[in-house]
Amino acid sequence: MPEQHAISDENWERIQDLLPGRPDQPGWTSPDNRLFMDAILWVAKTGAPWRDLPERFGKWNSVWRRFDRWCRKGTWPAVFETLQDPDLEWLIMDSTIIRAHPSAAGAKKNPDGSGGQDEQAFGRSRGGFGTKIHGAVNGLGLPVRWILTPGQDADVTQAKKLIDGIPFAFGIGDQGYDSQTVVNDIRNQGGTAVIPSRKNSKTPRVIDGHLYKERNLVERFWSKVKQYRRVAT
Repeated sequence: MPEQHAISDENWERIQDLLPGRPDQPGWTSPDNRLFMDAILWVAKTGAPWRDLPERFGKWNSVWRRFDRWCRKGTWPAVFETLQDPDLEWLIMDSTIIRAHPSAAGAKKNPDGSGGQDEQAFGRSRGGFGTKIHGAVNGLGLPVRWILTPGQDADVTQAKKLIDGIPFAFGIGDQGYDSQTVVNDIRNQGGTAVIPSRKNSKTPRVIDGHLYKERNLVERFWSKVKQYRRVAT
């Protein structure tokens, strides 16, 4: 199997005990969890439809149903948190727009008011129709947390959710996070805000310019993650 579509031995050792359907658990036992993880990586990397999943991974519909079941169980956030590296001296925030296909527009709401474009994180911004990914990375440029919202949602509205409960020394962000509320939230968590003031600010904030340059870590992260077609398209 191509290495680029397979989970590494090191990462597999870290997450295998988190996954549902293990033989040591009561109830239904899932088929090979590691092969399933490789299937998810294949879909994410290639951006192919589920129906095009190679036969070596099993029936595409079974893989999709399992993926959906793990989403509803909260398995993926647990996997994501376990694979994080502990280097959290810096927490660097940013966002990026993912353009949606025109056919994604027009999602209808359910009779109970749920559903619709907002719930699917679709909206319109200057970048067009799409989704905004708000993310935070650590000092190694690795993801710590991310949030999906409609494209028009401002960065500042998601800052508290990005940092909530995460210990760090410096919270770094661009002028999109220039808000006294955000600065206070960072201070309340024991961190120092490295966020430049907007040009029209009457009392410009003094920041560490060398630390601010480390924002390139999150920009490089977006560049890497968009190599996964399921994210980029």
